[in-house]
Amino acid sequence: MDLVDRWVALAGPQARRIGADLDARYGEEHRRYHTREHLAAVLDLVDELAGHADDPDTVRLAAWFHDAVYDPERADNEERSARLAGRMLADTDLSPDAVAEVVRLVELTATHAPAEGDRNGQVLCDADLAILGAGPERYAAYAAAVREEYGFVPEGFFRAGRAEVLRSLLDLPVLFHTPEARERFEVSARRNIETELMLLSAGPSG
Repeated sequence: MDLVDRWVALAGPQARRIGADLDARYGEEHRRYHTREHLAAVLDLVDELAGHADDPDTVRLAAWFHDAVYDPERADNEERSARLAGRMLADTDLSPDAVAEVVRLVELTATHAPAEGDRNGQVLCDADLAILGAGPERYAAYAAAVREEYGFVPEGFFRAGRAEVLRSLLDLPVLFHTPEARERFEVSARRNIETELMLLSAGPSG
C-alpha cells in the first residue's frame, strides 16, 4: 500500500487530497532523513504500539503531520506542522476535539516529553524516536542523513550543536515511555547516542 492509499484507509476517500499534499511534502528535495521512509517507519511503529494508545487513529493522524513542515534552517517546524494540521483537518468531518488532540500531539514532538498519563503522546514520541534504537548500520545512516539535511552548517558548529542535542537526550530519565518500546529500544538507543558522541568529539576522519 503506498502512502496516499494508507492515508485514505485512515482518513477516508474524501480526504485524499490532504494525503496527496502530505505525501508530496515528505518527498521534498531537501529532505534526507525526514522523508517518506521516516513517515512510513513512524506509522509502522504506531501500529505496533497502538494497544498502548487511548485513541490510535488520532495518533496515526498526528504521525502523518508531525514532520509535514520541515525546514532545517528554522526552529519552529513542529509548531508550523501543528498549525498546518489544524488548518487541513478543520475541513474534514473530524470533531474539533479530535483536531485539537492531533495539533497537541504534533506540538509534543518538539520535546518528546509526554506526561506520565499521556498514552497517545507516549506512543507518538516513542515511534518518532525509535530510530535511536536501531541497529548500528541503520543508526549510522540516520546520523549521516541528518548531517546532510544540515549541510549548510559548518562542520564545527554542527558537531557542537548535534552533541548538545544528544547529551540532552542522554540526560532524560527515559527515552521511551511505552513498556514495549522501552524494552526494545532504550539500551541500544543510549549505546548508539554514546557512540555518536564519541565520534563527534573525535573530529572529522581523514
